[in-house]
Amino acid sequence: MREAGLIDTLVELADTLTGDFDLIDFLHLLAGRCVELLDADAAGVLLAHPHGRLQVVASADEAPEVVELFQIQVDEGPSVDAWLAGEPVSHPDLADGGSPWPRLREMAATAGYSAVYAVPMRLRDENVGALCLFKATTGEPGADSVRAAKAMVDVATIGLIQARVAREQEVLVEQLQTALHSRIVIEQAKGFVAERLGVDVSSAFALLRGYARSRERRLTEVAGEVVTRSANVQDLFDGVEGEKGSFGPRAGDV
Repeated sequence: MREAGLIDTLVELADTLTGDFDLIDFLHLLAGRCVELLDADAAGVLLAHPHGRLQVVASADEAPEVVELFQIQVDEGPSVDAWLAGEPVSHPDLADGGSPWPRLREMAATAGYSAVYAVPMRLRDENVGALCLFKATTGEPGADSVRAAKAMVDVATIGLIQARVAREQEVLVEQLQTALHSRIVIEQAKGFVAERLGVDVSSAFALLRGYARSRERRLTEVAGEVVTRSANVQDLFDGVEGEKGSFGPRAGDV
């Protein structure tokens, strides 16, 4: 990890926290920078639902087997443990048999990950979620990575909590529920783009996000227009030859 890269990332995260920031894109930025800068091969963010349960909101890699690693932690794993305890939780060797999360251990091995580290998104007594990092090799994360992860998480947590303070509680609940709903819409859009363009879901997500950013639009808006087949996103599918490039409905489409 390079110090300059961390500084640039902290500035980028802070700059993103405008009054009307895109929560989903902000947390994807956090997860992506963790993989780029830290001793980690996969990263995901889970936020606490207003009714008291974690939900996956962002992942640096949208491959199904990776997203599933974070999704299972709604019920078991270091993320839910870190969130509940308010302290980092790690396991340096998931294959050693001593892991308290048998289902996670099995899924991590299948996906090619050997170690895990989770950091609570906490400010004083308020916990809003957790950042989870997986490594392909065994061992604890380096001290520099731990400090950098905490710094990035602190910036993200402060931003989320400030958003709470700035709005009435009803607005906050609506924002978090919207973020979780947005995740569903993005999943649907990823599947549609992957099927129509003949690419994997990770590539489909990269196309969606790149398309939204290049046009300075919200990712969730673009995903919603893909799902509803809006003409506004027709050019995302233009120039692709054959049936997979067709944006309109096919026979049998609902």
